[in-house]
Order: sequence, then structure tokens, then C-alpha cells
Amino acid sequence: MSVARRGVLLGAAAYVLWGLSALYWPLVEPTGPVEILALRVLWSPVAIGLLVLALGRRHKVAAILRRPRDVALLSVASVLTSVNWALFIWATMNGHVVDASLGYFITPLVSIAFGVVLFRERLRPAQWAAIGLAAVTVVVLTVEYGGPPWIALGLAVTFGTYGLIKKRVAVGAVEGLMVETAVLFPFALAYTVVLQASGQATFGHVSAANTLLGVGSGFVMIVPMLLFSAAATKIPLSVTGMLQYIEPIVQFLVGLLVFREPMPATRWLAFAVLWAALALLAADGLRRRARESADRRAPPRSARSSRTAASAVRDQEETR
Repeated sequence: MSVARRGVLLGAAAYVLWGLSALYWPLVEPTGPVEILALRVLWSPVAIGLLVLALGRRHKVAAILRRPRDVALLSVASVLTSVNWALFIWATMNGHVVDASLGYFITPLVSIAFGVVLFRERLRPAQWAAIGLAAVTVVVLTVEYGGPPWIALGLAVTFGTYGLIKKRVAVGAVEGLMVETAVLFPFALAYTVVLQASGQATFGHVSAANTLLGVGSGFVMIVPMLLFSAAATKIPLSVTGMLQYIEPIVQFLVGLLVFREPMPATRWLAFAVLWAALALLAADGLRRRARESADRRAPPRSARSSRTAASAVRDQEETR
């Protein structure tokens, strides 16, 4: 098996597992979403810390901690990803997995919109059309729900902003996550202590299975993260961008087939419009990359001119 094919399989497996995580959180009931989030924040540094030790990256984590700007940006990223996870956990435990998948489908388009608003980027016609179709999706769902699809929009905006911040911080994935997860650890610990002291906590009081699932909330991300880290070094970024749609597709199927969430005709219409937007965006990206690849393979114009001139000289000499 080629390195590229192995990278694609590893990346696809990572996104499939991230998508299937929607099945995990309802298993932790009767623990509520906020307590689950606190447990995730508590146990994630332990999980990531073990990974940092295994990979021998302690010095890289220490180097980040000596850069106040990076720590500040990663702290903001930590808050954003925590809000994102809180929304996602709540959605999976309250029958809104399809809405969650919608949020992650919209995220790439939100990132493009950020590029226009914040960095004055110029969009190609296909990108404008994709954003327009995404806006139509939101309008259709607003009519169907009787209000904006807040879960999907919240997930898309928080994750899109998180990605924007991560691009501004030049740190490795594992060591960056170590700092991110450690930032909110004191707050999660304080919240958990208060819950335990007031007798409102479920962790450690329901069953052994519930306790183990609570601990697992911090470890459930490790396997897909390891797979993704292994894939990232073997495949180009453009392929990674295409693979990211696997996660919301899996979430959508989980919501539809496992949790049997309702899909009225209006919602199917909205998803169809959004999928058309994403297909248009993907096709435009593939055409652009193919054109850039062809340009890189083609010799410079001066070289082509020189070759043409040399050929003409040779033709004249042969004629003589």
C-alpha cells in the first residue's frame, strides 16, 4: 500500500471516529451536558499529557508556555472549543444530532466568510455562489424551525473561529492541545468540587460503568487524534480538506438512522441546497488546484521561447 493511500485511510478513520462520537455522549446519562464537559476538561489534559510524554514533546510544550502571545491565543481557542463541545454534547443528548452535522457542514463556508470580512479576501464566483446557497439553507431552516438554527450556527461559528485562531498560532497539534486543555482545568476542577460538595454530582455516584464513561470523556478524542496526526504527514492539505466532510456525513447518518430524528421535507430541501453549495465549492477547489498543478509543471515562458528559437535554428541548419 502506498504512503498516500495509507494516509487517506488513516485520515478517513479519524473523521469517522469523530463522527461516531455522537453515539458516546448519550451513554454517559444521567450525567448532564455541563458535568460531562467539566469531566472532559478534567481528563483531557491527562490523556494529552500521556501522549506528550510518549512522543517526547515536553520541551515543545515548555517553549509555548514561554510565549505569552501564543498562550493568550490558545486560551481563547480553549474557550471556543469548550463552547463548541458544550453545544455538541447538548445536541447529541437532546435529539439534535442532525442539527450538529449541519453545523459542521456549514463550517468551511463560515471560514470563507471570515476571510472576506476580516482579511478582505477576493472570492471567486463559485465561492460567492456557495455562500449564497448556504444563506438560502439558513433561511429555509429558519422558516421550518420558526427561528434561526442556533445549534448549527453556534457550532459553525465557534469552530470556524477556533480554526482561525489556530492558524495564527504556529504550534504543533499535540503540544497546542496540551496547553488548550490545561487552561480550563482549574475551572473544571472547581466546578466538579462544588458539584460533589453540594451532592449534585453524578460522577462516581451512579454506577461503575457511568464513572468509567465519565473518565473516558477525556480519552475519547485520543485515538482519532493519533490517526489524524499520522495521516497529516502523508497526504496533502487539499485531501485533508476533502476528508473533513466525512465527520458531518457520519453524524448526519447517526442522527437519521440510529436516533431516528425527524427529517421533514423542508429540512431535506435545506440540506440538499447546502450539499449543492459544498459540491460547487469542492469542484471549484479541484479545478483551481489542477490548474495550479499544470502551471507548476509547465516550463516558464522564457524557457519555452528559448526552446522554440533553438528549434527554429536547428530546422534552418537541417534545411541548409
